[in-house]
Amino acid sequence: MRTLNRLLLAGLFAIAPLAVMAADDAPTPEPEVTIHTEGDKVIQEYRQNGFLYAIKVTPKGGKPYFLVRADGSDGNFIRSDYPDMLIPAWKIFEWK
Repeated sequence: MRTLNRLLLAGLFAIAPLAVMAADDAPTPEPEVTIHTEGDKVIQEYRQNGFLYAIKVTPKGGKPYFLVRADGSDGNFIRSDYPDMLIPAWKIFEWK
């Protein structure tokens, strides 16, 4: 009987770190919001488990708007209020 109890206790100690690691990888219910400014605009980036899914842009003298992922690919965003508007996603020139 003591051997069985010791085996059960050893099994619990072996499984405890796995349960903690699984709890750390669980999806978070609330998004992570990063706020920064670019020129006269305030930009809020919304992420869920590190995945950027929406951007809120608030111009200094204008109405805020959202950019959302168009098709799930990286860097392809559309405006939620004007889904037919094309937003360029390429660099023409870059200086270093």
